[in-house]
This record gives sequence, structure tokens and C-alpha cells, in this order.
Amino acid sequence: MAYLPQTEEEVRAMLAAIGVPDIDSLFASIPSDVRLNRPLQLPPALTELELTQHLEEVASQNQGTHQFTCFLGGGAYDHFIPAVVDFVASRSEFYTSYTPYQPEVSQGNLQVFFEYQTLITQLTGMDVSNASLYDGASALAEAVLMALGSQPGRRRVIVPENVHPEYRTVLATYLRYTSAEIVLVPTPKGIVEPEALSQALDAGSVACVILQQPNFFGCVESAGRISEITHQAGAILIAVVDPISLGMLRRPGDYGADIVVAEGQPLGLPMAWGGPYLGILACRETFLRRLPGRLVGQTVDRRGNRCWVLTLQTREQHIRREKATSNICTNQGLMALRATVYLAAMGPGGLRRVAEACLQKAHRLYRQLIEKTGLKPLFSAPFFKEFALQANSADEVVELLEGAQHEGFFAGLPLGRWYPQYADALLIAVTEKRTEQGMDHLVETLSNLRRRG
Repeated sequence: MAYLPQTEEEVRAMLAAIGVPDIDSLFASIPSDVRLNRPLQLPPALTELELTQHLEEVASQNQGTHQFTCFLGGGAYDHFIPAVVDFVASRSEFYTSYTPYQPEVSQGNLQVFFEYQTLITQLTGMDVSNASLYDGASALAEAVLMALGSQPGRRRVIVPENVHPEYRTVLATYLRYTSAEIVLVPTPKGIVEPEALSQALDAGSVACVILQQPNFFGCVESAGRISEITHQAGAILIAVVDPISLGMLRRPGDYGADIVVAEGQPLGLPMAWGGPYLGILACRETFLRRLPGRLVGQTVDRRGNRCWVLTLQTREQHIRREKATSNICTNQGLMALRATVYLAAMGPGGLRRVAEACLQKAHRLYRQLIEKTGLKPLFSAPFFKEFALQANSADEVVELLEGAQHEGFFAGLPLGRWYPQYADALLIAVTEKRTEQGMDHLVETLSNLRRRG
């Protein structure tokens, strides 16, 4: 659906440019007997989200266009994307030139990246953000390299078991040929237990602690307590966040995180079979000189006009060369543009409403599934928009997911893919796009499948 940006003032300007006083005069050449002289008989106005869902329902009635209802999560989510995001991002001046390699890159692109950085720092509570990285996993790896580089003599990295398993794999790949050691902390209750973290934090040897909030299982962590324990040991706290959750949860900067990373896919990017996505990385000013990638700054030109320039690009292709803090050689500029438009369009109030809708709908579905299907909670910790439920066996999980798919649902992710001890559980995510009708249908489907099984 196209985004229609014209305001009344713009319409008047266009009419003036072509020399006609009003819209009626524009169509004066059309005979009056074939013109509609009454308002269109349309139903009451819908919101953009409601209208998009209505049109998708109408389109799904066509043979061969059936769409699955998505309850998948695990790092990529089916969030609503306002039409303005596609409209702006598809404009040729952005779409064909969005990766800055030289300081003299166009002012339009640099302004977008500066605004992106500003929005990310406001969202996370950090002092500075770079102009994007590849994805959330590589952003985490870069953050750990920052922490190791700023903590001489400290080579241990504390990683809870409930951090996204694919992020942990990418991190292990980055650190494979270094002297750093990854220390995995078990999370049998789904969340980081302060006692277990304290035991892992040997004084003087730990460079950083990674905290995912909410974590891979969707559980909300006691971030303030974990931050306190981490800093008492002299370590750096790296927070991995869901940007949508920051519409409700405390900003990482407010509970003491030093570096923040995130997967930007929920901010106006389609799921798109896994990419391209957007790596978000922000930090306190202390770490500015170790920030990978590019940083766009605002200044004035020789005429005193506001302008933007690449002020930091510590990469091996540039002046730092072998002293560069990172070998990142590009960014996800077009994806950063989409995130910028999304955040600007939503504003703080809109982002909070999206977060509230995710929270409320997820808890509604959670309660119904437990009451009507007999599935059991895997963990008892509070959750945001994602939760894990336990079936009788790994085979039943497969049967439930396959049966639900036949009924038009991607009902969740089997946790046994990453956690053998949870092979009898599945992870379900709920976004603002899920309707009560769709959730009720999923509950009915899974309930019938369990009864037949």
C-alpha cells in the first residue's frame, strides 16, 4: 500500500504551479454528467494497521494467496511496518546510495545517519551510537572486542546460557583465535541468578558480562542487580536488547549498561527470510575511541551552515590501518534509514503502544494456551512478548508444529534445536499484529491436536 504524503498546503502549491485555483477546476474538462457529485459511500475510517489487516484478509480469499499467521520469534519478529517506511526508503536518492566510504558522501545520507545515531542514543540511554553494523550477532561480537581492548589483562567473557545461542556461536567464532575465554553461566530457571553470576566473576580476570534483556526465552531479567554485581567486580556490562521492549522496559543506560547492542529488525524491517538486518551498537562516551564502524558528526561549514561529516572511521582501510579497532568495512545504511523512519514515525508514544500491545497479547495467549491445551510453562519468570511452553515430549512438539502449519500457523520454534535439555518445549512470540481471532484459532488448533494425539 502506497504512502500518500501530500498535505493541504502541498496540494495548494501544486495547483498554483499548474495555474488552477482548486481541485474542481483541475477536472473541469470532464463532463459533469459523468462526475460523481456526492461523497464516496465508504465505511468508517480504519487505522493503517487495521486497514492493512483488512486488505490482507480480503486478498487471502483468492486461491493460492493464503498467508500463514506467524508466532515465530527467536530474534526475528513479525512486527507491523508503517507504509511511510517503505515510501521513504524506496526513494532513489536513498535507495541507490547509502553506504558512506568517504568523508564527502552526500549530506542527505549523512544527515540520516546522524539522526539514526541520535534516535538510538535516546532509545538506549547511551552517549553515542555508531552508524550501524551488520546484525545483532556481529554487533555483540564487536562489543566484546571493545570491552577486551579496554580492559588490559582481563580475558574472560561471562555469557549466560540464555543469551541467543546463535549470537553465542558468532561470538565464539570471533574469539576463536584470541586469548579470550568464554565462561558459560547456566540459567536453569530461565534467568540469570545473581549467586551464579557472582561465583563466575573472579576478581581481576573478567572483562565483561553479557546480559540479554529480555533474554532468548523471553524472560525479563533483574538488570539492575546484575549491573551492580558486574560493576563491583570491575567488569563491563554489555546489554543485548529488543528495541521494541524499550517502549516499556528501562533503558540500558538507566540500569548501568556500558555498551548496548541490538538486532534492529523489529524497527521497520521485514523478516525477509533472515536478512538483510541491522546491527545496533551504542556505548558510553568512555568507549568512543574503540567504537567500530563509522560515526557521523554535526558541524558547520565555512559559511556557517549546519552540515554533517564522517568524524570517526577507525577501520583498516583508513588512517588507522593496522591499529584499527575493527575490520568492519561497511554498514547497513539502508536498513538504518528504515529504522530511522520507523522510530521518527512512531515516536515515544507510538513505541510504547506497540510494546504494550505485544505484552498484553502475549500474556493473553499464554494464559489461554495453559488453560485450554494443557501445555505447561517452561519457566516462571516474567516475560515480555515471548514465552516457552512445555509439551510431553520432543516428538509431540514436532507433531504440534507440523499440525499447526497445516492449519495455517507458524506456531513457534522448537527449543531442542539449540537446547537438548528443552527438546520437549517450544518458543512462542506474539507481536502487535496478532489478532484475538487468530490467537483463539491457534489455541483451538493446538488443543485439538493434543486431544487427537
